[in-house]
Amino acid sequence: MPDLLGGKLKLRHLVLVTAIADHGSVLRAAEHLRLAQPAATRALRELEDLLGVDLFTRGPRGMRLTVFGEAFLEHARAVLTELRRAGERIVGLADTEVGTVTIGTLLAGSNVLLPRAIASLKRDRPGVTVVVRESTFDTLVPALLAGEVDLIVGRLNPVHTRPELRQVTLYSEPVRLVVRAGHPAVGRPDLTLADLMDYPWILPLTQTALRQELEQVLARHGLELPADRVECTSILTMRALLVETDMIAALPGLVVSTDERLVALPVELESVRRAVGVTLLSERLLTPSAGLMLEHLRGRAEELRGALETVGH
Repeated sequence: MPDLLGGKLKLRHLVLVTAIADHGSVLRAAEHLRLAQPAATRALRELEDLLGVDLFTRGPRGMRLTVFGEAFLEHARAVLTELRRAGERIVGLADTEVGTVTIGTLLAGSNVLLPRAIASLKRDRPGVTVVVRESTFDTLVPALLAGEVDLIVGRLNPVHTRPELRQVTLYSEPVRLVVRAGHPAVGRPDLTLADLMDYPWILPLTQTALRQELEQVLARHGLELPADRVECTSILTMRALLVETDMIAALPGLVVSTDERLVALPVELESVRRAVGVTLLSERLLTPSAGLMLEHLRGRAEELRGALETVGH
């Protein structure tokens, strides 16, 4: 077994492997790191000799990770991430006015809660940089584990089988069927879910919890998924489609309550309600900036609870 703690493994080895994996060749990695190519090649050879395995294969399309390389890269990224976080934590402890927090966000929470929390944080700490990455939960969790995001804000997906994750519930939000003001379905008497199947729909992506819940609601009413549909999680794209067309979408209640161009239809989605909160790593301490972000999320969520009581009725 290679002795990686004996002093032969250098930080530059970890940086080089990640750069080669990201850029696809020693030459491009060396250019990115501002190294001479012979020095980069020599460092890679040193590392492979130390480990006793090849980390890359060389082909016509560049260098590809071997199974050993993939395993080593995962740990190299984790080490570099923790070193970056250590630096940020030291800077944050030395100067609470600066720092960076990276937030992964889902649709629920991204339209009202998160902007308000960011605005509140920036008023208190204008020197803190906030980075927002929007994606689905299953994409953001690996980024959280890798240290690429500090916390995930949005709907709380089940994590009872993931002891490495913990969650902070902020509020519960109803999901409403939303259309544009002036939509043909607005004002129709005795409107039912079946009446809406003739309109085009915007549905969440298949891997999302909301999509699964909507499918279950439709099945309980003996209905199939609308044949005319778009699948999307981008709130900007969804809003534009809703405002410009006769499409229907299932959206968090706060979206419609804060947008005068959208209307919630009087068709209840029984059992579809979103617990919104923050997903964190169980064993990782938050950086000072991430801790401040969590505090502001809690504060703005408390303010939203009153509005949500009205939205749910």
